[in-house]
Amino acid sequence: MDADPERRDDEDAEVAGLRSDTGRAIGFSDAVFAIIITLLVLDLRTPEVPPGGVLRALLAQWPVYVAYVTSYLQVAVNWLNHKGTFYRVRCADRGLQWANLGVLFSVALLPFVTAVVSRAVELGDRYDERVGIALYGLVGMVLSAAWLGLYHHLSRYRDLLEPHISPRFFAVERLRAVLGIVAFAVAGLIGWLVSVPVALVVLLLLPLFYGLSSNGFYDLRRWMRRRARAAGVTARRGRVDDRADTERGAP
Repeated sequence: MDADPERRDDEDAEVAGLRSDTGRAIGFSDAVFAIIITLLVLDLRTPEVPPGGVLRALLAQWPVYVAYVTSYLQVAVNWLNHKGTFYRVRCADRGLQWANLGVLFSVALLPFVTAVVSRAVELGDRYDERVGIALYGLVGMVLSAAWLGLYHHLSRYRDLLEPHISPRFFAVERLRAVLGIVAFAVAGLIGWLVSVPVALVVLLLLPLFYGLSSNGFYDLRRWMRRRARAAGVTARRGRVDDRADTERGAP
């Protein structure tokens, strides 16, 4: 009879020993994000041209700039997502550590795929352009799937979260990851079947959405409700002013 409680206590102590605070995970992740952003800028090369040809050569590199801006925004948004996620996490278990490594692995692919896309568009080969955009879409799908795994893990293990955070928060966040998988798949298909420039525009717009919702759908919904309330107040003031003008007989 007494052995069972003791065994449970030993198991609980072992589980607790495998958990750690999030400080090391956050520090390691921030370092990885910093390295990734540094690698992105290495693709911005100084053109080697004869005197008088620098401006033309710089303008000819516009695909490199578009790819750089797109991937920089992707890394920045993922860093903001990471910061917002771990703000709500109290401690990390082995599963969360692996899920976090999966996210970092996926983000680390962005400099490679950025170089592929910019080089293909710069050379002007249509087939290579389509391959590059499709590859970018595939990497985006892998990245969104990694976030889906991390959110799913946090939605299952309530004891990893801060006391004031509901597990439903991360259950809802899984929807953002699923939307990312679909959106990157659509962008890749557009680039392969329809138009590479249109696909680049879609890839540029995606970070805007995830930037606005980087602190979760909750904050996005709160921002939208605040805007709706402000619009409602403005409309009510307008109706009051119209009534006052009518009572005064104003034209």
